[in-house]
Amino acid sequence: MERRDLMKSVAVLAAAGAAAAGSGNASAQFQGKPQAGVGVKDIEPIPKDQFTPDRFKGKTIIITGCARGMGEAAAIRAAREGANVVGVDWIPELGAQTIARIKAAGGQAVFVAGHVGETKTCELMVKTAVDTFGGLDLAINNAGVMDGVYSGDPIDYAKQKSLIFAPIHEASDEYWDRVFLSNSAGVFRSMRAELKQMVAQGRGGAIVNVGSIAGLTGLAGNPAYVASKHAVTGLTRNAAIDYAPYGIRVNSVNMAATDTPMVARATELVMAASKAAKGPGMGSIKTQSIMAYADSKRRPATVGEQVAVMLFMLSNEASNLTGAAFATDGGWTAY
Repeated sequence: MERRDLMKSVAVLAAAGAAAAGSGNASAQFQGKPQAGVGVKDIEPIPKDQFTPDRFKGKTIIITGCARGMGEAAAIRAAREGANVVGVDWIPELGAQTIARIKAAGGQAVFVAGHVGETKTCELMVKTAVDTFGGLDLAINNAGVMDGVYSGDPIDYAKQKSLIFAPIHEASDEYWDRVFLSNSAGVFRSMRAELKQMVAQGRGGAIVNVGSIAGLTGLAGNPAYVASKHAVTGLTRNAAIDYAPYGIRVNSVNMAATDTPMVARATELVMAASKAAKGPGMGSIKTQSIMAYADSKRRPATVGEQVAVMLFMLSNEASNLTGAAFATDGGWTAY
């Protein structure tokens, strides 16, 4: 079974019990009308090929975590919209492939290999933007992890257990430190390098940090992820205050389950961890967003849906928005 299908299957199974429990009320409410999940109409996701021509013409953007998932999609769409793209990732082969796709389509892009938890990587990506394209205007700090295993490695739960998420009393220092290095220190060091350049240029800018519902609420079984994403929310709000006088806006997007390789990988790890668990698990008390529950296929958010919001937040149309932690979560945090 493909990892994407596995993720969707878990969501469907989790939702089945809740849908069955409410089936009597649903039947009365819709009075025999055809049902799609618990509703009558699915919401279509944004088309994969949608873009706004020339929206970022002449602008240079840094996108971390560009190898796959949301970072890859953001880099490709930003380039189609006219941006010069500096892609950054610690999986060099996949990151370079993203940049090659942009160039093959006629876009302007360059790749920087490295870990955003390291100052040298963050300084290099900004230097590359300046040396190649003459400055820096925008950034999406997307790189992040759910556990301490290098995301380019295949899953081996038995060997990697000490690096994988676990309740606090079972969690290792190495798991905690590695997650914070990528998610919290990585965002801090990325913003530090980006903001230093933007302030020096004196022409403003915009930054979007990729957070999570785990940065807005609790999430069972992964303390380092939850704490590190709360740190992203705090860094976003702090930077919005300090850099507004320089014409620099800073916001974050915070998604629930999105159809990415990272989420699919995490689903496999959750299943492995649940089999090895010794105590009661709380992860199943809430498994879906409103949008996923109401959809006939229980679909997660698509990368296109997330990227559309990220790029809107960077555009001039969002000129009055800063310091916000946007819940791009299909209604997860609404209930």
